[in-house]
Amino acid sequence: MSARPQVLVVDPGDQSYRGYCLEQVAASYDVVLLTGAEPSWEKPYIVDHAVADLNDSSALLAAGRVLAARHDLAGVVTWSEWHLVASARLARTLGLPAHSAEVMRACRNKAIARDLFARHGVPSAAAVTARSVPEAELAAVTTGYPAVLKPTAFAGSIGVIRVDRPDELPGAFAFAEAGASRSREDTAVLVEQYLDGPEVSVECVTHRGLTTAVAVTRKSMSPAPHFSETGHTVDADDPLLELVAPVASAAFNALGLTDGVQHVEIRLVDGRLHLIEVNARLGGDMIGHLVRLATGIDLPKAAADLACGHRPDLYRTRRGAAGTRMLCPAASGTLTERKINQLFAARTPWLQQLKWPRQVGDRLLLPPDGDLFTARAGVCIVTGRDTAEVNERLDMAAEEITLTTQAAR
Repeated sequence: MSARPQVLVVDPGDQSYRGYCLEQVAASYDVVLLTGAEPSWEKPYIVDHAVADLNDSSALLAAGRVLAARHDLAGVVTWSEWHLVASARLARTLGLPAHSAEVMRACRNKAIARDLFARHGVPSAAAVTARSVPEAELAAVTTGYPAVLKPTAFAGSIGVIRVDRPDELPGAFAFAEAGASRSREDTAVLVEQYLDGPEVSVECVTHRGLTTAVAVTRKSMSPAPHFSETGHTVDADDPLLELVAPVASAAFNALGLTDGVQHVEIRLVDGRLHLIEVNARLGGDMIGHLVRLATGIDLPKAAADLACGHRPDLYRTRRGAAGTRMLCPAASGTLTERKINQLFAARTPWLQQLKWPRQVGDRLLLPPDGDLFTARAGVCIVTGRDTAEVNERLDMAAEEITLTTQAAR
């Protein structure tokens, strides 16, 4: 028997974007996995598993209890946005450290979060919930134009769109409502004030109510009116790092978050910070991996530590920068070619990873007909001394990458 603590991971996620999380947690913990399909790539990192319909909270809870009967679990952790509430409920049922399901639900539901931010004086955007075009039109009178429409309880920028004029609102509402209809929690649409300024995210670690801002992630976004994220950079010496912790802490206090790893989205408007949303989990798009490359801090392990009631190690062992770029085609279509100049790749040590989650023959669909899950063919990761060098290297790598699609005839 292993002497290492055992942690239950709910939903490992996609290997390309979340595989590093499982690998890093397994370096320190014996991982027991609760998953929706039989493990494949996960096998080297786990000691046991159970398969259940993770979209069925009763099935998830029952499978978790079965695993708990077989193992001396120290905690439950998930980096999946979709299973935050059920995982919290499971941990509480097993008597393990966790927030209440109500706290997780507030983090999942943007309307609830906006209300809590307003009540606690956290700078955010004015927002009104709408379930029809007339309600959205009335809400936009309050928020003004431009306005942003988005699903109340979804993720990944799906269904998020900017509206500049009243005549655009019916079409935008239909787009947002289509995204909201995919939610199992709340199908309403949120109409909110547009915050005009660059968007960043703050990767935070909170232990017993004390929040540490570990890194600031600078984002690259698709052109308006959509808000798809196309790339990220993390610089260990980002000057914003000293400014963001108080705003993030105020948001966590409003939501009732006292422990965990958080991914907080913020916009800078005229030099002031405004909350977009709080995600009570690791950031997606391999942001946690960028943080480790830039600072040496291991966010997946920190998440597992906190889930088990332990103080995480946030000691920095590196001071550099790292960045990622999502590889999307110029137009929707069938992927016909995807490759990198092999000579360039072989002689480029700062090119850390190039992953191709999509295969030749797959259909790629860009917004507004698709979303980030259907648009991306691959992801490129580089390192450098600072953000400027990272961006320069991302551009250099892009020139050596071929990605083509063929439109349907």
